[in-house]
Amino acid sequence: MSIALNGMNSYIDPSMTSALSGTKLSGKLEGAGSNASADELKEVCKEFESYFLEQMYKEMFKTIGSEEGDGPLSSLVDYFKDGAIQSLASQTTEQTGGPLAQQLYEQMKRNYGITEE
Repeated sequence: MSIALNGMNSYIDPSMTSALSGTKLSGKLEGAGSNASADELKEVCKEFESYFLEQMYKEMFKTIGSEEGDGPLSSLVDYFKDGAIQSLASQTTEQTGGPLAQQLYEQMKRNYGITEE
């Protein structure tokens, strides 16, 4: 998708922020093994829950439909909507205490034999 800003063409791909976030999270999960501390593991589990909620919110927004069309403004709205959805997912995880993250943390802690210090 291309939009013109001040006479210059810029390319905005709204899915890139989510893909980069997923790749970064995947790297953290691979690194969080038996040598991870309890705090590091808990943080990665929270990030996973936030990413999961982000994907769920994006699918929910797809069911609403769009009235803007396929113009340049639509691309810009999609780009900023992705950032707003990421922020909403992070806030939801922080406010609810991350129940999914807590369950995932407990399971991984047992699997890797991590003790809280």
